[in-house]
Amino acid sequence: MLDIRQIRENPDRIKAAMKKRCLDLDTVVDDILKIDVRRRELSTKTDQMKSEQNSVSKKIPQMKKVGEDTAPVLAKMKELSAEISENAAKVSALEEQQKSLLLSLANMPDEDLAEGGKENNVAIRYFKEAPKFDFEPKNHVELCESLGLIDYERGAKLAGAGSWVYRGWGARLEWALLNFFIEEHIADGYEFVLPPHMLNYECGYTAGQFPKFGDEVYKIANPTSEVAKFMLPTAETALVNLHRDEILTLDELPRKYIAYTPCYRREAGSYRSEERGMIRGHQFNKVEMVQYTTEDGSDAAFEELVGKAERLVQKLGLHHRVSKLAAGDVSFSMARTYDIEVWIPSMGIYKEVSSASNAHDYQARRGNIRYRGEDKKLHFAHTLNASGLATSRVIPAIVEQYQNADGSVTVPEVLRKYLGIERIEATK
Repeated sequence: MLDIRQIRENPDRIKAAMKKRCLDLDTVVDDILKIDVRRRELSTKTDQMKSEQNSVSKKIPQMKKVGEDTAPVLAKMKELSAEISENAAKVSALEEQQKSLLLSLANMPDEDLAEGGKENNVAIRYFKEAPKFDFEPKNHVELCESLGLIDYERGAKLAGAGSWVYRGWGARLEWALLNFFIEEHIADGYEFVLPPHMLNYECGYTAGQFPKFGDEVYKIANPTSEVAKFMLPTAETALVNLHRDEILTLDELPRKYIAYTPCYRREAGSYRSEERGMIRGHQFNKVEMVQYTTEDGSDAAFEELVGKAERLVQKLGLHHRVSKLAAGDVSFSMARTYDIEVWIPSMGIYKEVSSASNAHDYQARRGNIRYRGEDKKLHFAHTLNASGLATSRVIPAIVEQYQNADGSVTVPEVLRKYLGIERIEATK
């Protein structure tokens, strides 16, 4: 959520920032300011009436003591009390209207981001050359089926399109990746967390997914409770709520967490042919990093998260690039995002395996997450996140980039200690 003071002081800057995101929210900003003026006027008037009420109330005992008639004063106080209550209700209603409009404003994109959508994303660096083959390479669907790694047909039978079953060496490869990621993060000083998969509304609200993107999650119907829950779309949604409504100390910051969870996502429309196999699914596994920092430590934390995610892909030996997203391609709650994208040879395109993002204080304002600074004042924390990594696109990249002419797949060196083999071959 944006600071109302930012909007009061420079509404044109807010409007320009939204346009940079390809959002025309001029009317929303204007409405917020109109409501704010009215709300502040009413609040001031109400405070004045309360002051008058208190002052007169103190005089009534003295009037009674000297025998003065208090009936007119009491009648006036009754009218004043009713007006105070009426104004308080109006202020409360205006606050709710203002809050609703504030929630419709995306985070302010960082000033150095390009304007517009994904067409203006910029690749800032590459790792290795794209693999070249002296044979006709297969796509990951063919490879995973021929090697018995993934059962797409039975996945669809169990859960519909966009689902799959890991089997045999495929299941072990998936588990090896998760272990590799977790061990790397723990070695770097991150605390390992296993959060609930079913979360309450406040989690989605703090993360910035609710109310605007409420239709993109799987909601849980509970006939015995009115408390609404949803399946987490990413572990970030849980981790960024760990310190909701808390005040952290400087000694506690930065806080660094990792979590492994399946992620559950509703995907609108049909699956495109270019996103066959595991490229896009309703459920996939991911290791997520989240940091809580001070404002001063925010930029360094972002660079650390990008570097950590990129290092994992480098250790796997996969050709990839790092892209700086344009303002319109940065997600609603974030001010800045770099994507780490692996090369999928059969598609001839790069696919994201990690998004590293900085929300600044946007999520912390929603979740009332604060820290006490050196000035002894309370400040909203900065929150950051990055996938470290999502496996559903790492496996397609591995099997395609590491495939051999005989249809086998070489196991990346860093995973061999988990699998105990150097090559995955078709089971006879």
